[in-house]
Amino acid sequence: MSAASVERPHGDRPLIAEANRLMERNPGYRVEIIGGLILVSPPPDAPHADALTSLTVPFLAAGLHGAETRVLQGIGLWLPTGAEDYAVPDLAVVDGDYRDRLVENGCYEPVCFRLVLEVTSSNWKADLQTKVAAYADVRVPVYVVVDRKHQRLHVLTDPEGSTYATHRIHAPGEAVTLPDSIGAKVTLDVAEILDAGQSKRTP
Repeated sequence: MSAASVERPHGDRPLIAEANRLMERNPGYRVEIIGGLILVSPPPDAPHADALTSLTVPFLAAGLHGAETRVLQGIGLWLPTGAEDYAVPDLAVVDGDYRDRLVENGCYEPVCFRLVLEVTSSNWKADLQTKVAAYADVRVPVYVVVDRKHQRLHVLTDPEGSTYATHRIHAPGEAVTLPDSIGAKVTLDVAEILDAGQSKRTP
């Protein structure tokens, strides 16, 4: 168990100070710093939220939101790859003692993250490229991407350097069982999740 870090004044962290200003001026937007660059994502649309809720259900049903692990939305992940880098995945499975892993600016050490998950929006390339490297660099064991643009679900495991050694792409009609390392058996229905995330449902 590690002690919580003392937060440094944001004046000493110019990118974080600017990121926080952007969040204050643009409520609902997600602001992250990856590779020393500020990334700003628009507020999610209703189907994005629908897909995220559909994803949360099997994690909760598997008992992952308890004493050993927690299932959280929008929790900051500190990226030691840059002086002020951090990401905010849509969904994460973290160790139950994550509160002891606070670094600063509401972000937590990557070691307590068992899984991170993103549901793509208009900036889908960041989820499929930039964040792959960011999450692999800090050895997050499992990264799941719901690719609404291409109607696929990506499961990346076995981080090696700035990539994942295993990258499986799943289509509607498949059921995907996630690695046991997250703490419980979780199976995702690809069609159900992608259907929830569609702007317009197919008749």
